[in-house]
Amino acid sequence: MLVFRTIALFVLSCILTTKAIAGKYTFYSPDKKTTVVIDVQQQITYSILYNNKMVLLPSTISMLLNNGEVLGKNAQVLHTGSRAVNNILYPVLKEKSAAVPDIYTEFTMQCKEGFSVQFRAYNDGVAYRFSTQKKQPFVITNEEAIFNFSPEAVVCFPPVKKRDDADIFHTSFEGFYQSARIDTLNSNLLFFSPVLISLPDSLKIILTESDIIDYPGMFLQKGKGNGLTGIFAPYPANEKVVGGDGFRQSIVTERANYIATTNGNRTFPWRIIAIAPTDASILTNDIVYRLATPSSLTNTSWIKPGKSTEEWITDLNLYGVDFKAGLNTATYKYYVDFAARFGLNYVMLDAGWSDVNDLFAITKGMDVKEIIRYADEHHIGVILWTQAETIRRQMTAALDSFKAWGVKIVMTDFIDRDDQKAINFLHHFADECASRELMAMIHGASKPAGFSRTHPNVLTRESVAGSEYNAWSDLINPTHDMQLPFLRMFSGTMDYEPGMLQNATKKHAEKMGMEKVIAQGTTMHQIAMFVIYESPLQLFSGNISDAFRQPALMDLFGTLPTVWDETIIVDAKFPQYIAEARRNGNDWFIGAMNNWTAKDFSIPLGFLGEGDYEITEAADGINAERNANDYKMTVASVKKGDRLSIHLASGGGYVARIKRK
Repeated sequence: MLVFRTIALFVLSCILTTKAIAGKYTFYSPDKKTTVVIDVQQQITYSILYNNKMVLLPSTISMLLNNGEVLGKNAQVLHTGSRAVNNILYPVLKEKSAAVPDIYTEFTMQCKEGFSVQFRAYNDGVAYRFSTQKKQPFVITNEEAIFNFSPEAVVCFPPVKKRDDADIFHTSFEGFYQSARIDTLNSNLLFFSPVLISLPDSLKIILTESDIIDYPGMFLQKGKGNGLTGIFAPYPANEKVVGGDGFRQSIVTERANYIATTNGNRTFPWRIIAIAPTDASILTNDIVYRLATPSSLTNTSWIKPGKSTEEWITDLNLYGVDFKAGLNTATYKYYVDFAARFGLNYVMLDAGWSDVNDLFAITKGMDVKEIIRYADEHHIGVILWTQAETIRRQMTAALDSFKAWGVKIVMTDFIDRDDQKAINFLHHFADECASRELMAMIHGASKPAGFSRTHPNVLTRESVAGSEYNAWSDLINPTHDMQLPFLRMFSGTMDYEPGMLQNATKKHAEKMGMEKVIAQGTTMHQIAMFVIYESPLQLFSGNISDAFRQPALMDLFGTLPTVWDETIIVDAKFPQYIAEARRNGNDWFIGAMNNWTAKDFSIPLGFLGEGDYEITEAADGINAERNANDYKMTVASVKKGDRLSIHLASGGGYVARIKRK
């Protein structure tokens, strides 16, 4: 597979700029707006300026090995090298666009101690990583990753809530965001990335990472002064499986005094300091994808993004049918009928189709092979849920059987860790699925961090507090929903699972459990998520009995793509609202959503080509402020140069499809 096309590549023999003083190096982003200064004295430090203003204060980096050696302390630079790169990447999964410009300046320092540090300056961010060139495997005790800011910087972050039965490093990575000035931030809080830092001059910084392979993920914590520091889960020394006869999970009961044991010759994850001069620029920034390792797959024709049903949140609670709804063949055939009727591509069999601890102990009343046969007859693929602890034990036999049965996508769940061992499981699972031409999706795990570039068969990742929380809490609301595109989604594909068609205003947030799941915000707020939220596999989690009764809306929903050739942000403000236009093929789709504050947009259609177009709109109804289920659908003619006037109700949304006549 052709991964990228090189437009221009200039390799220089030394640094792009001259050494300012001994041990200090300076280089710039391609547009010259970003300056990176690296200072090699007793420690390696770096700082970042944007438009000549300091955005990242001098910050130290190093790696501590278990033999006492510190890579980055008293380092002796043997030589430096730089290059300017101008590439185009062509993603298998088109999360934002069909072509991804990959334009950067790179500076590398090779050190006598058998390691190098590689820096890249893009127009939208800076990244660095360590590489080692050692002959023997070694053990990493810790990594120093410091990010220092001015005291006025405000950090928006998702803190980890410690579980009663496990240490602080066990989390589902389903965060609810808090904000604090960095000089007042509680140093006891541990949180995961991406985090968003608002600087006093309105510039925003996003801290995260990419390309986590054979290494733990990075948590963050308040460090010394006004800095954030990377925290890494130590390697599991001992584990035990908990959960009894129900959902089981491997938890760490003892951790080693190191974070990773690894090969001597390798690269390490990228640490990313993304730069956003506007809120809209956060949404188009794909630096995480660009920094990930390319896929090694030579044939990806079997990877098919699309839309699926999802029944777990509504507990298969159908109505108006002539069979007993539940975990049985008739129910899932009804889901297949729904998918076929409204243009979906897959049907999910979530937890319960088998004993969660034995994938071959199929639930009584479930004829999985017959469901797959019936689905295939209707050109619908089947997704099977698995528990991570179970698929780990039954990996070979289960995946071989799933392939023989005709399963298209395998989901796994309940990892809830990102130490080195957990990260390696995710890569192993993805590879084993790919070797059988099985697609996959992952829940109960850390952020993707470029995983979809390395493993394009893994269509989506959870690591988000999404629709399921509507069943038992009021924590999921339009305020939370509007934070996600600027924060969690920055790391990559996000399986929120929208589509709840029982909706409530801010005044009516009662919870009735899975018998009747009610989501805050309007119906159109839910449908707009399918355009705004990026996931090559989108799961419709609403009750399909509700959906069957709204055929016009579902017909429009069925036309919504899950991958995009082009994305244009019309207007966006964190964390209040987003309006954007996205193209798939020759058709354009517009999505808009907001928090609890009503919002009006005037959207110019200058992106259209010449000629006449038909627009199908679904918008908040005139009474949506009082009845969140109220919406209106219209069909009209538009052309290039027209403007759309859109009103979003409180917690509202809007979706449109524009196609040439």
